[in-house]
Amino acid sequence: MVAQKSQVVVVNVARPVRIWLLIGLVMVFIQVVVGGITRLTDSGLSITEWAVIQGTMPPLNEAQWLDAFDKYKVAAKKQFESLHADMSLSEFKVIFFWEYIHRLWARLMGFVFLVPFLYFLTKRWIPQWLLKRLGVVILLAATAATFGWIMVASGLNDDTRTWVSAYKLMGHLLIATSLFAYLFWTYLLVAQPKVKDTHLVGLRKLGWGVAVVLVLQIAFGALMAGMRAALIHPSFPMFVEGERLWNALTIGANMESFVDYEKSTYAKAIVQIVHRTTAYLLVGFVIYFLVQLFKQNISTHLKKGGVVLGGILGVQFLLGVLTIVNSIGRVPITYGVLHQAVALLLFVALLYIIYQVTPKVQE
Repeated sequence: MVAQKSQVVVVNVARPVRIWLLIGLVMVFIQVVVGGITRLTDSGLSITEWAVIQGTMPPLNEAQWLDAFDKYKVAAKKQFESLHADMSLSEFKVIFFWEYIHRLWARLMGFVFLVPFLYFLTKRWIPQWLLKRLGVVILLAATAATFGWIMVASGLNDDTRTWVSAYKLMGHLLIATSLFAYLFWTYLLVAQPKVKDTHLVGLRKLGWGVAVVLVLQIAFGALMAGMRAALIHPSFPMFVEGERLWNALTIGANMESFVDYEKSTYAKAIVQIVHRTTAYLLVGFVIYFLVQLFKQNISTHLKKGGVVLGGILGVQFLLGVLTIVNSIGRVPITYGVLHQAVALLLFVALLYIIYQVTPKVQE
């Protein structure tokens, strides 16, 4: 049986495999959240080497801790002198902890993937179509890890950069988001092989359009975080104390400021305006999408998905406001991390709805 633009799905996949995929999905989500904490606590440059095997163990004695601290002072000189010149060894251990957990969790994900995977292979519980998709998951995970180090390296041994490159941070987050989304879709194929709303072609196309806007918004959010762009105008709505934002737009208004953005308010102002404007567009698109959704005669799965999507959208908008208005001198860690985490939940809620209206071929 052949169908265009369809996905081949095996109806029955062993329950342990379904649970394994769900665990992997949760672990990727946690990894992205820890990555957000690492970024907002200025922890990303605290480990100056990419030692895949040796790096599994943290410093174990005072001499090793002092050595790691000295390496940080040299390799991340600009960050250390600008932000942490009076940092004690105990304070260094705190930022080291978050970067270490971020890297250790990545290793743990690899272990959790590999051991059950080999076991399921011997049991022949992984069908061919799922094996191919898992190959893509491995590729995305390896790409995210590699690009993560490329991102960290962009902030090391560079006397002009206080943090990692905002653009490489954006790339790293988008790869991680792609991994999370692809794994979520794979889980849905296993957990819910049959759907009932595939006749809603227009809704499917509209949903993918909203998804594009949401991914763009996540990308702009990464730039906001990487550039610390929220700090230049922590007001809501944008026109409140708008002269501050206008002044930021008039200083160093040239394309070079997007390269050397740490010294420029212009690039940060543009990024903030684009991110906040896209947020309003996204809210409008999602509301329109939900209106069109509930006009249809739809299944219970789709109704629940629509309610969840609307609820998450409201929470996400509120978190965005709380993050921006509390970005005075420093981006608030709690609100910033929650804002990033809920963005992922918003994405998967949207994907869940799109999945319900996507035709599949059962074999």
